[in-house]
Formats: sequence, structure tokens, C-alpha cells
Amino acid sequence: MKWRVLFGGTFIVLSSLAPLAARAQRTLSTVPPIATADSLLNRATTTASGLRYVIRQPGPGRPAVPGSRVVVHYTGFLATDGRLFDTSVQQGGPLKVRAGRQQVIAGFDEALLLLPEGSRARVWIPAALAYGAKGQPDPDDETGRRYLIPPNSDLIFELEIVKVR
Repeated sequence: MKWRVLFGGTFIVLSSLAPLAARAQRTLSTVPPIATADSLLNRATTTASGLRYVIRQPGPGRPAVPGSRVVVHYTGFLATDGRLFDTSVQQGGPLKVRAGRQQVIAGFDEALLLLPEGSRARVWIPAALAYGAKGQPDPDDETGRRYLIPPNSDLIFELEIVKVR
């Protein structure tokens, strides 16, 4: 199950969020960004950690603070070839996570604290803030030679912050 692979835990989506999930899922981009032609990267803000992000649609809400409950739709791509490796749409609903509590990879966690409720953003996460030199092995591969996310892979996420509490 990809929730465990990507985020290290199992998350429960409340049925009361279903209307929000359905609306957001129809509009979140699942088109892979092509690194060489990604004009958004030229406008990206770079943080001290090396994370880069562009707010594609500003949100009217407040940003999360450490410990906030965040409901977020995401689509994750490998930066090298644009291959989709995970998306909340395939998981059946948005991810619910506490921001700043290391429940997700470091770059994802950092991005959650930068984006206000209602915003959409593209986020470039360097390998050091993702899975680093270990990568993320494919749990279905008994040989241990296949990876869902290869070692030293930079990642690109499309994020939509649905709710901050």
C-alpha cells in the first residue's frame, strides 16, 4: 500500500471530507512536469534547505503551524523523467497529516508549513529532503533490485492544501 511506502504510516480519510476530496481530485494536475521545459522553476522560491516551490494559486486561508492538521491532495513525480509514483487521487482521497511532526518526508513536511489553506503549488524536493541515498525499494519486489523511488532521486509534487486546522 503506497501510504505506508511514501509516508510511513496508515492514514484514515473521514467520510465527511468526501465532497471536498471529489471536487479537488477532478482539478489537481496529474500531467508530469518535464524538467527541461518547466518554466515554473524559473519563478520558484528556494528555501535555506534547498526546497523550491511556486504557488500556482494563492489560497485565502492561513498556513499551517507545527502540529496543525493538514488535509492535502498531492501528486508525486520523479524529477528525472516525470514518472508518476504516487497520488492521493489513486489512494481514494486527500492525505491527512500533522504538519511539522515528521509524519511525511522532510521536504513535504517543510512545504506544508509554507502553503496557506486553499493554495496550489508545485514543489521541488531535493533527494536529501526525500529518500536520499537509500531510495524507496519496491515492497513487491522480492529481489530487492527494483525501486518505487530510486536512490538519490529529486521529487516534484503538485500540492493542494484543502484544509488547515
